[in-house]
Amino acid sequence: MTDQTRIRNFSIIAHIDHGKSTLADRLLERTGAVTEREMREQLLDTMDLERERGITIKAQSVRLDYQAEDGEKYVLNLIDTPGHVDFSYEVSRSLAACEGALLLVDAAQGVQAQTLANSYLAIDAGLEVIPAVNKIDLPAADPDRAAAELVSIIGGDPSQVVRMSAKTGAGVGQILETLVRDVPPPDGDLDAPLRALVFDSYFDAFRGVVCYVRVVDGYLESGDDLRFMATNETHEANEIGFLTPKALPVDRLGPGEVGYLITGVKEIDRIKVGDTITASRRPATDPLPGYDEPKPMVFSGLFPTDGDDYGKLREALEKLRLSDASLLWEPETSKALGFGFRVGFLGLLHMEIVRERLEREYDLDLVATAPSVAYRVVMPDDSEFEIKSPQDLPEPTDRKAIAEPYVKAMILTPSEFVGPIMELATSRRAVVGNMNYLSPERVELDFDIPLAEIVFDFFDVLKSRTKGYASLDYEHSDYKQSDLVKVDILLNGQPVDAFSAIVHRDHAQDYGKKMTTRLKGLIPRQLFDVPIQAAIGGRIISRETVKAQRKDVTAKCYGGDITRKRKLLQRQKEGKKRMKMVGAVEVPQEAFVAALVVDDD
Repeated sequence: MTDQTRIRNFSIIAHIDHGKSTLADRLLERTGAVTEREMREQLLDTMDLERERGITIKAQSVRLDYQAEDGEKYVLNLIDTPGHVDFSYEVSRSLAACEGALLLVDAAQGVQAQTLANSYLAIDAGLEVIPAVNKIDLPAADPDRAAAELVSIIGGDPSQVVRMSAKTGAGVGQILETLVRDVPPPDGDLDAPLRALVFDSYFDAFRGVVCYVRVVDGYLESGDDLRFMATNETHEANEIGFLTPKALPVDRLGPGEVGYLITGVKEIDRIKVGDTITASRRPATDPLPGYDEPKPMVFSGLFPTDGDDYGKLREALEKLRLSDASLLWEPETSKALGFGFRVGFLGLLHMEIVRERLEREYDLDLVATAPSVAYRVVMPDDSEFEIKSPQDLPEPTDRKAIAEPYVKAMILTPSEFVGPIMELATSRRAVVGNMNYLSPERVELDFDIPLAEIVFDFFDVLKSRTKGYASLDYEHSDYKQSDLVKVDILLNGQPVDAFSAIVHRDHAQDYGKKMTTRLKGLIPRQLFDVPIQAAIGGRIISRETVKAQRKDVTAKCYGGDITRKRKLLQRQKEGKKRMKMVGAVEVPQEAFVAALVVDDD
């Protein structure tokens, strides 16, 4: 076991793409955790998706041995965290295992929306925050401005902010010395009953569930009988160890140490992230605080294109939930797409990543329906319940009102783009709040905005209107009643459940027109006219018609009286009329896929 006074547990937090993973690489190099031959970029980003997109999705933990300038030896437990707003839940879990946080800011871009959000998370968690300005080697770098913006958030003196470059390695030594000096050692009691926090986990096909743990009190020993306090399950500690970043088995983990635990459990739902582990021989009475349950904000239906893959999809979702506690799902059936799941996500990027992981890692071919949010329906007796799909919405006569989720959005932008942002926000039904100038050139704008309005393309439009300079962060605020309606799409008079959507009455016409036009180009021509209609209740708001295929019944009729031609055409017309009454419109699977996928337009 390591002497507690020589342990430092810290996270690196920052806005997306401000250099967290690159700094982690330099720290691994400087402390000798990996050899020059083993070194590669983004070493802690182990997923192919992370390396391709250049973003961190999963928090990663690594133990570093460091000899300070005064000759003392220290153990640094680093937890590298994601920066994107969708993965802030991963950040909050990592911070619960630390005493300090290294807050990075890009010297060229300055403070961004996620910089603020993550710094508030760290301050609320009671951590020692160490500010640092990264990328000082960039031609556009302005370290003094970035340092001044940083101290305006967390206080202190701009001269104390570390200036560094994770790419070249400049200032990394100063970072390490500051961490050792300023981050407090963990205060755990070795003689108290064991209490260890499960702050992450993943599923290994050969070894079962692997937990990342932070020991708070007591010690964790290999071979111990352990009790998981939330589930009341008992398992043996088959193997414990450190990640250096390779797995290094040890016999014991003491207070303040971070490592991994393998119990041989193969059932995925037996171990929960945020659980407290204690020893069966001498159990603790009070569990650690753990985490708040994450609340999904965006819902989408995932259906296998091959119905036989339904069981495979369920198994894949269960395995994925082990490493992603924010993923929630429930079975769903669609007349059009068959059996699948309605899955809850934290945001659109989260949805995209989960879908791509399911397709790559579990070899599935999936159809994802357009994302929607969860609405609250108020009934005539004032009772409320939540619906996640338009199919669950009661008829207007059976309900009193519908409430939709609103979010508090914070946009950081150069002051020249305030006008276009205001225009965009008001067109999306936003209520404009405070406007704070962080400096003469940079403004923070606060809005209350319906989640349904930002869930599709708000971020993309924001980036294009501000030439890429604005950044967005949001958090759920409350539900507010709105004038919402359900738009149904009818094919030949029959509603198709997969195409229904809940939209604001002002936007219903646009949605109906867009869907009918799109379906007109996707549905093949039948032997009779097929009307495609968008309707709110019994009122049609938009219509397109797929014209019938016409057989030239008069082809053989040459010469003779015109009445003969008319008679043949009349009989054809009556035949089509009869067929329309009994005929069903065949909608090919590709048409559903093309109409339901998230639009590019």
